[in-house]
Amino acid sequence: MKNVLIPEAGNGMNFYRANLHCHTTISDGKKTPEEVKEMYTEQGYSVVAYTDHNVLIPHDDLTDENFVALNGYELNINDPFKYHAPKRKTCHVNFIALEQDNVTDVCYHRTAYAKGNAKLYRDQVKHDPDAPDYVRVYSGDGVSDLIARGRNAGFFVTYNHPTWSLESYPDYSNYNGMNAMEIMNFGCFNQGYDDDNGRVYDDLLNQGKKVFCLATDDNHNRYPDGDPLNDSFGGYTMIFAPKLEYREITKALEAGHFYSVQGTTSKRGPEFVSLEYENGKVFVRTTGVRKINLISCARCKDRMVVAADGETVNSAEFVLKEDEVWFRIVATDWEGNKAYSNAYFVKELDKK
Repeated sequence: MKNVLIPEAGNGMNFYRANLHCHTTISDGKKTPEEVKEMYTEQGYSVVAYTDHNVLIPHDDLTDENFVALNGYELNINDPFKYHAPKRKTCHVNFIALEQDNVTDVCYHRTAYAKGNAKLYRDQVKHDPDAPDYVRVYSGDGVSDLIARGRNAGFFVTYNHPTWSLESYPDYSNYNGMNAMEIMNFGCFNQGYDDDNGRVYDDLLNQGKKVFCLATDDNHNRYPDGDPLNDSFGGYTMIFAPKLEYREITKALEAGHFYSVQGTTSKRGPEFVSLEYENGKVFVRTTGVRKINLISCARCKDRMVVAADGETVNSAEFVLKEDEVWFRIVATDWEGNKAYSNAYFVKELDKK
């Protein structure tokens, strides 16, 4: 049976460009929430997840028929040992509320974590007044507990920028329960970090963790609009959903109905036209690119279609081997920008 993993646009399915990691003047960003909406809608975005540091502030007033503001926040858990801040490991996760009215901080602390502008908003954060302060612990169990709290309370939880965070396999391999991880973080990328995290994603998948992948801006807008170092518009997620409503968008996130793209401040990256699976075969269509790769858990040949110099390719067909448990697709244009599919587990597809 044919599995349509990324559908063609149309037939009741729409694609919405989204930035799922964003900072404003509520924490350490330089644009107000209203300015962020204006600049992103001008660039054709329909969704922004507002994820300021350590304070969950709703932005329902920004949502209208053409734009959805997702309510969320970013939580950091720092390694308290050995090093000062520039060399200290840290883990950052985003909580994005699945329901628009779910704005209770389930990891609230009355005095710790919020810094800078975020301190000014701490008293506005909804929380259980009878609950004890939640103390974050930098360890596999500590991070996994934080993730579980978010998931159990109705949040979509993402693991952010592992390269910038100085984390490696012994760290993130012990984190359990996340919905998604950042395969590419444009804000970190524009700071000079190699936050193109395909290998981290593969490590998690090889552990059997069924995790989605996101490309995000993580924008703070410290550079002027149009500056090549500006951290907006370079990492985005294409969400396919029947309509532009808060819960329809978060349902699509939960189901993995999206793919992610790396571009630049001035040029969008490659995109998928369709992705299908049927009886051990994978069929891919893209915009014109330099190459299309199938990546999996196995060491196999014939896993790439490449264009000749000066030309492009826009389709590929791959036959999976029996020992390939999961696969994902990466399409790369001549500028090196990428489109990333989520990973798909073969046994689950074969059951459908």
